[in-house]
Amino acid sequence: MDWTVVMNMLEGFLGLTPGNILMIAVGSVLIYLAIAKEYEPLLLLPIGFGCIMANIPATGITEEGGLLSTLYKMGIANELFPILIFVGVGAMTDFGPLLENPKLMLLGAAAQFGIFGTLLVSTLFGFSIQEAASIGIIGSADGPTSIYVASILAPHLLGPIAVAAYSYMSLVPIIQPPVMRLLTSKEERRIKMPYTSRPVPKVTRILFPIVVTLVCDLIVPKATPLLGMLMFGNLLREAGVVERLSKTAQNELANVITMLLGIAVGSTMRAEYFLTWRTILIIVMGLAAFSLDTAGGLMLGKLFCILSGRKINPLIGASGISAFPMSARVVQKVGHDEDFSNFLLMHAMGANTAGQIASVMAGGAVLALLAH
Repeated sequence: MDWTVVMNMLEGFLGLTPGNILMIAVGSVLIYLAIAKEYEPLLLLPIGFGCIMANIPATGITEEGGLLSTLYKMGIANELFPILIFVGVGAMTDFGPLLENPKLMLLGAAAQFGIFGTLLVSTLFGFSIQEAASIGIIGSADGPTSIYVASILAPHLLGPIAVAAYSYMSLVPIIQPPVMRLLTSKEERRIKMPYTSRPVPKVTRILFPIVVTLVCDLIVPKATPLLGMLMFGNLLREAGVVERLSKTAQNELANVITMLLGIAVGSTMRAEYFLTWRTILIIVMGLAAFSLDTAGGLMLGKLFCILSGRKINPLIGASGISAFPMSARVVQKVGHDEDFSNFLLMHAMGANTAGQIASVMAGGAVLALLAH
């Protein structure tokens, strides 16, 4: 028997380290959560599988010219995948509730407080300012923005940041309600906000993505790639003359890019990079950022409540994060639990879509300050 051949066949098994085994287990857990619990399955499933492949020894797929290395370079290192994802997100987003009540944009802005608060706290734990900013962006509850910012400012932390961002997005129904109940009274949660739909003129819907792109990108030029593609996707939706392109952006494009993005992110979860004390800190600080963003939106919501003579339910401030439409649904559920006749969904949807724009603006602001 040629023992050289046997050894070559067993190279993968012999090269396994405890770290590889643990990361393969982590990837398996992500796949389990995606399938059994339906936690962000579109991302966690490919991320988990990419993590498993990246930790199999002797494959060469994470080395120069390998499959995972090539995917990373073509879509993450140059920020292409998260940017293209936003075309699909924009095509799927109806900004109508925000256009009916533009002041909700302020709630989206307030719900980015946790980004900058976590940035400051993270520096106290020894993270550089660029690393701290990348961790803080987790609080935006916007996976593509988190990946985009981290790939520029702290690519070596991309794996744990992406996993934390998408994990917490899937856990919105668990994370947000305790914060909402802590910062609002039962009476405030029972405030009813009657919804009267006011049709938004088609010309307004068409002009909105164009005007937002011009105004916001002139203020924060670094936000142009993400915000520009988000608004381009929305323009495809609202124009009414490119239905094929709109459907392609919502379906085929979004699905293919999401799959490749997940696998490429999973490839960064190699044991030697992922299994460090900093990963634990990133996950903890990401949760803090998420909670602080929710609190920031709620506090402005409480101010709105006071100024309006208790006509605005402060709960809608919690949906100012970018986890669309999950956060709006959570607001509806919490309000409904207090009073079954309370209907807050459409108001919360307005704040939720505002959060999408605000999170991209916050990411652009961070890049403008820190990207070299």
